[in-house]
Amino acid sequence: MVLLIAFALVAAACSSDDGTGNETTTTTTVAPDTTTTAPPETTTTTEPKLEHPYGGEAIVADDQEPPTLNTFVPGGDNFIVSLIGNAYFVGVQKIDGYTLALIPDVVESLPTVSNGGVVVNDDGTMTVSYQIRDEAVWEDGTPISGDDFQFTLDTILNPDLPIDKTTYEDVVSSDAGAKTFTYTLAAPTAIYELLFGVILPKHQVEGSDFVNDWNDTMWLSGGPFKFDTWAKGEFVHLVRNDNYWGIDEETGQTLPYLDEVTFKFIPETESILNAFKAREVDAINPAPSTEIINTLQALEPEGARVEVLAGSIWEHVNFQFGPGRLDRNPNSCNDNYNMRLAVAQAIDKTVLTDEILAGQVAPLSSFVDAFSPTLSTKAWDQYSYDPAAAAASYAAAVAETGKECSVVFSTTSNNDGRVKMSELFVGMFEAAGIPYENDLEDSSLFFGETLDNGTWDFGEWAWVGGAGLAALISNYDLFDPEAPPPDGGNYYRWGTEDSSVIDDATARFAEVRDEMNATVDDQELVALIQEGENIIADNLVIIPLYARLATAAVWEDEIGNYKHNPTNGGHTWNIGYWYRVDLEG
Repeated sequence: MVLLIAFALVAAACSSDDGTGNETTTTTTVAPDTTTTAPPETTTTTEPKLEHPYGGEAIVADDQEPPTLNTFVPGGDNFIVSLIGNAYFVGVQKIDGYTLALIPDVVESLPTVSNGGVVVNDDGTMTVSYQIRDEAVWEDGTPISGDDFQFTLDTILNPDLPIDKTTYEDVVSSDAGAKTFTYTLAAPTAIYELLFGVILPKHQVEGSDFVNDWNDTMWLSGGPFKFDTWAKGEFVHLVRNDNYWGIDEETGQTLPYLDEVTFKFIPETESILNAFKAREVDAINPAPSTEIINTLQALEPEGARVEVLAGSIWEHVNFQFGPGRLDRNPNSCNDNYNMRLAVAQAIDKTVLTDEILAGQVAPLSSFVDAFSPTLSTKAWDQYSYDPAAAAASYAAAVAETGKECSVVFSTTSNNDGRVKMSELFVGMFEAAGIPYENDLEDSSLFFGETLDNGTWDFGEWAWVGGAGLAALISNYDLFDPEAPPPDGGNYYRWGTEDSSVIDDATARFAEVRDEMNATVDDQELVALIQEGENIIADNLVIIPLYARLATAAVWEDEIGNYKHNPTNGGHTWNIGYWYRVDLEG
C-alpha cells in the first residue's frame, strides 16, 4: 500500500529477502509491555462480543531495515517500508490476504466503471470519485478528508520533490470535499486503481521539509498503530492508535487488539530462524528455501504454523546499460546483443531452481507468468541452456566489440539463495568460456548506492507483483526509457538518455508503455502487454529466473488472526487484527 509503482512493484529487498541498513544512532528504547489493556470504547450501538483479548505485543523479525520511513521518497519503495507501513499508512486500497484482491481501505468502495466511480467522458478524459469513510480519522482525531487527498496529490506533483509522478501528472483537475475527492485524468488508464495508496495528513505535513523531516519519524497514523521509536540498527516500535476507526467485522470489536508491535531487524537468515525457534520473535517472513521450510515445519508440533504459498515475487538477472556499469567492470559488453545472448545461453535455470528451491517451482518463461499466466506469451522460451552456443555467441561479441568482454555479477551477500546462485554461476560461465567474477555486496549497499547509481554490470534481485491488471501494467514502467531514477523506476537504464542502447526497440517500447497507460479497453491492453513482453525478451533486457515460494511462520499459540499474504501486501497486511492468543481466558 504505497505509491503507484511502489504499491505494485516493490524492489527486493522483498519479502524479508534483502535489506537496507542505516547508521546506528542512540535512541531510547521502550521495554515490552505484556500486560493486558482494557478494550477501547466502541461507537457501535450493540455490545460487541469480547471474542479476542486486548493487550500485549507482537514482535516481527525481518532481515531488512528501512532506509527511510517515507514511502514517497527514494528508498521508500523497499518492501520493509510497506511491511511496517501496513500498521499506520492509510490509503484507498489494500490487498486481501485471503482473496488476493484489491479491497477498500479508507474509502467506502473501490471506484469502477460499473458502480459509477469511474466515468470515461466524451472529451476522452476519465473521472474517478472516492467516498471517504465517515468514521475515518487521523490519530489526533482530525477527520481524513478530501483535502488530505488533494494535499497528497499536490505533494506528489511538486516539481522540487524526488517523487515518482507517473500517472499523477496526468491529473487535469480535481475537487476535494469534506468526505469526497474527485479527479480527472487526461485519458483513460487502468492504473487509476493503484493511485493514492498512501494519503498524507495535510494539517501536519503541510509546511514541513517533506524529504528530510519524515525519514526517521512518521506522520500521523490513519491505521491501527502509530509510530513511537526507531532505534537504528535494532527495531521500529509502534503503539496502539486509540483513535483508529477500524472494526473487526466478525466480532464487532474495535481494532487493534494489540498494545504494541515491534519490528526487529536481524540481518542474517540463520539468526532470524534462531530467534524464532527461541520464541524471541512471533512472526517471520524469511527468504524461501527448502532448508528454511523444513526447519520451520519441524516446529509445527511445538505450536508454530508455517504457510508456504505460491508468491508473486519473481527473481531475475539483468544488465546495466548506463555508464556506471564500467565502474564495476571496464570490460562490460552489455550494449552488445550477442554478449547478452551468451549469458542467456550459459545459465541453466533448471539447475538454479533445483539447487536453490529443490525443484519446487519451475523456471519462469516470462515475468508475466508471475502476474497473469494466461496472458503470457512465454517469450523467454526462445532461449535455452546451451554452453556451446553460449561460447559461440561470446566469441561473436568479442569480435564485434573488440573488447575482452567479461561478466561481473553483483547481488546481495546476506541472502543464502543469492549466494548459492553466484556459486552456481561460476561453473556455468566457465563451461561457456565466458570470463566471470562474483562481486557481491551487503544489501544496504546494493539496494542503496549501487541500485540508485547504476554501478553494477550484471545484477540480480526480485520484483514483487501486485493484484489486478493495473499491477501488471505498472511492471512495464520498470523498463520505460523515459523514466530513469530517481523519478522513475528504470534502474537498468535501458534506452534512457545516458544508455548505451538507444534504438528502434527502446523507442517502440516507450510508445507501448504510453499506449498501455492510456486505455481501459481489455483487448487493447492484452495486445500491448504481449507486445511489450516480447520487446523486452527479444532484446534481452532481463532474464526472468523463477517465481519464489512465499513462506511465513507464526507461533500460532501466541498470535491469532495471522494470515500470510504472498503479494506485495505482505504478511502484516491485517496486523490490526492480530491478537495475543496467550491472553485468552
